[in-house]
Amino acid sequence: FLMERKTRVKINRKAIMVAKLRKSCSCTPQKLKNFLMDFFPVLRWLPKYRCKEYIWGDIMSGLVIGIILVPQAIAYSLLAGLKPIYSLYTSFFANIIYFLMGTSRHVSVGIFSLISLMVGQVVDRELLLAGFDLNDDAPPASGDGSLQNDNPSNTTAFNLTIAGINAECGKECYAIGIATALTFMAGVYQVLMGIFRLGFVSMYLSESVLDGFATGASLTILTAQVKYLIGIKIPRSQGHGMLVITWINIFRNISQANICDVITSAICIVVLVTAKEIGDRYKHKLKFPLPTELVVIVVATLVSHYGKLNEVYASSVSGAIPTGFIPPKVPEFNLMLRVALDALPLAIVSFVFTVSLSEMFAKKYAYTIRANQEMFAVGFCNIIPSFFHSFATSAALAKTLVKTSTGCQTQISGVISAMVVLLVLLFLAPLFYSLQKCVLACIIIVSLRGALRKFRDVPARYCVNKVDTLVWVVTMSASALVSTEIGLLVGIVFSMLCIIVRTQRPRTALLGQIQDTSFYEDDLEYENLSPVPKVKIFRFEAPLYYANRNYFLKSLYRLTNLDPNLEAARRKKYEKKEKQHLKKGNHKTANGLGIGETTLQLVPKEIDFQALVVDCSSISFLDTTGVNTLKEILKDYKNLNISVLLACCNPSVIDSLKRGGYFGKDFGCMQEMLFYSIHNAVLFAKDQK
Repeated sequence: FLMERKTRVKINRKAIMVAKLRKSCSCTPQKLKNFLMDFFPVLRWLPKYRCKEYIWGDIMSGLVIGIILVPQAIAYSLLAGLKPIYSLYTSFFANIIYFLMGTSRHVSVGIFSLISLMVGQVVDRELLLAGFDLNDDAPPASGDGSLQNDNPSNTTAFNLTIAGINAECGKECYAIGIATALTFMAGVYQVLMGIFRLGFVSMYLSESVLDGFATGASLTILTAQVKYLIGIKIPRSQGHGMLVITWINIFRNISQANICDVITSAICIVVLVTAKEIGDRYKHKLKFPLPTELVVIVVATLVSHYGKLNEVYASSVSGAIPTGFIPPKVPEFNLMLRVALDALPLAIVSFVFTVSLSEMFAKKYAYTIRANQEMFAVGFCNIIPSFFHSFATSAALAKTLVKTSTGCQTQISGVISAMVVLLVLLFLAPLFYSLQKCVLACIIIVSLRGALRKFRDVPARYCVNKVDTLVWVVTMSASALVSTEIGLLVGIVFSMLCIIVRTQRPRTALLGQIQDTSFYEDDLEYENLSPVPKVKIFRFEAPLYYANRNYFLKSLYRLTNLDPNLEAARRKKYEKKEKQHLKKGNHKTANGLGIGETTLQLVPKEIDFQALVVDCSSISFLDTTGVNTLKEILKDYKNLNISVLLACCNPSVIDSLKRGGYFGKDFGCMQEMLFYSIHNAVLFAKDQK
């Protein structure tokens, strides 16, 4: 039977587009109100805030995150190659802006180790090109902690035009200029992606690519912190192969290790890891996480200050951290042009991590987010803070998990965290002057535990899916051994190639009948299947298009043990020989048989089937080459008196076949060529003479 297709209603796309444009361009008070409430979601949920139910959870989670945020902000400044004050600025402004514009109730937006690393690599490269010394181990400046003064060792000046005035800019000034320009461009890209609804870009970053990218970047972060752990002074490596070059320099200078930094690092790592393990084991009993990082920083700062570790043992310390806010400044346009390309992967990674975390926690706590608004939120979390000497931000998994475990209900907790950071910015920042850099490096390295533990999951990942494991390994290796940006690109391209290869060489099978049923399955995979007499059933588990056409034909000929083109050539050759014998008057054929017996010898090899059923259930689409391939096998097998029947075609495949003329001009033979189940096709083939 042939099912009747519904008549499609023609859609006037032009009229729809015109109507949408009119609706978009119209401006009414109600529409303006809806726009503002959509753009600032806080206007929707804040009036409905259940104070008695939510406030204590938000305050507790906000305080805990704020306490965790301060030491992490100071530590991640090492990754970004900037002063700690800029990390504190970033944490403050990101929390405030996401509170206003974000749609997730739980994610913690702020500094993130991976983003800080990407920013730091661009900053280091541009500093090197500008002629600055990348050695950041010079003695810290004392005095009032003004950010306008650079270290004495960095005497190179860079002419920078600011507000029409040609001014000299030192290393620190130029570094934050690069970071803000990079952050501004990343935010602009994210806002443009939101305007043009390009959030689908994140679909090309699979879980394997993201995990591999994060793990590879974690190895790079770990490598960059080793010199602080042992207190050696080596140049900051730049460019491709940074990880290998850094380790070579570390082993070359290992004899210069600072014994004070080594001992301090060992103690801090033991304390931090032990506290983390205890926290993980008893997290269900603890009402809030142990503020281990803050305790370690406070104790280490006191020991360093009163023990005079910098003066006596030459241990590298953080230096002066000023209080208050620096006057805002527009990012330099000339610097934006230099980092425009670097900002693109930064924007994509920042957005993908934020949206994926938002969706994960929205699903867990049964509410919805708007991915497009998340893109606007994270974009403006980069654009606006870039005017206030901040760098790129993203959502962070570790802080978000802590936030939810301490009772967070809304983004009010983000405001509380921002107030804690503000307290440090206004009053407490100078107290961290004597904090050793090796302590900050320990905090960073211990925070990488989750990403580095991915290596333990490789065997389980391999058992689940070998191709995904290969994607993870390639992405991780490229991110660690080449560079993070190249690693991300390699991961995306390689994962796409894997998909293409899997469609180029998909599984193919001949099917047998499950006994006493109307169902058919792979004869090589299942026992006790019955072959169908005089019928071959071929399954192709992929779309049929130009890239796998040859594989389709080779697999079909191999499994059916018959190449119709070769068979037709054999027949023509034999017929030619027969004609030559007849012309000579020899009534015996080339095989010594009579003319009446030649029909038995026309086919050198006996064909054991009279119908070929192609199971199209796994063929999702056909291109022009695919349609022509099916027309080709239809013609070739017809020359051998073998009928080709198609089964289980989806509507789009049927439409492609109709447009390609597979069923003839009037579709008159369609009922004899197309079937809605394999069993119907088999019954039809058996009824044929």
